[in-house]
Amino acid sequence: MAITASMVKELRERTGAGMMECKKVLTQTDGDMEAAIEELRIKGAAAAEKKAGRIAAEGVIVATSSTDAGALVEINCETDFVAKDDSFKTFCSNVSEAVLSGNPTDNQALAETALGAGGTVETARQELIAKIGENISVRRFIRFDAEGGNVSSYLHGNRIGVMVKMENGNDELGRDIAMHIAASSPLCVSEEEMDQEVLAREKDIFIAQAKESGKPDDIIEKMIGGRIKKFLKENTLLGQPFVKNPDQTVAQLLNETGASVAQMVRYEVGEGLEKREDDFVAEVMAQANA
Repeated sequence: MAITASMVKELRERTGAGMMECKKVLTQTDGDMEAAIEELRIKGAAAAEKKAGRIAAEGVIVATSSTDAGALVEINCETDFVAKDDSFKTFCSNVSEAVLSGNPTDNQALAETALGAGGTVETARQELIAKIGENISVRRFIRFDAEGGNVSSYLHGNRIGVMVKMENGNDELGRDIAMHIAASSPLCVSEEEMDQEVLAREKDIFIAQAKESGKPDDIIEKMIGGRIKKFLKENTLLGQPFVKNPDQTVAQLLNETGASVAQMVRYEVGEGLEKREDDFVAEVMAQANA
């Protein structure tokens, strides 16, 4: 059967696959459109499996909210070029909506959440990998229920995202606090919430530094105590100077307004992930030789 340009165009519109790939598959299936779509899906799954081991440390943070909840999601790709692609951005937005409405408990539950006509987040991810040609990973997400308070979020571009749940606050204050968290990166809300392993590690560093000074043990003890207090002040939300008014701490601001922060989260794209390092010239040459 002769494969026409209109058939290739229809298959491309329905699947998002490349023009040459559409023509090749239509030829293989003798023009059977449904069989061609199935073949492309199979190839897409295989491509997704092959690309799964590649480093995906670029991407975006997406925030979605309703009157009673908010969701924050990090989705990774391999290059910042793909992070700007409309298909990738649409997928990210849809996944964030799925987190908000479906309230999945973990990444596996999110992967199985319905997305689109008869598909899931995972099938949509695999289809996008086949279309774009890069590994794509839904790395992490969180959902806050308002439950009598209010949930606010702030995105700094699309690489840093913050979400906070406040009690006795309002949207303006919530956004201000979220902006502060984006800028100042507190590790937790209060001193009581500080991870004890983090605190112990910092204390060990301070002890080693203090001992090098050669000062007496009683002086060293005071030095360590002072440095721990400074560390807690600088790394807890309540102890930090408020970015919009450094003359007062966040704790003082909240006391003035009668509000409190119940939950907070800050995501930054790729934090803790190994970055991909490309030799662009070598990659182009490899593709040309292929």
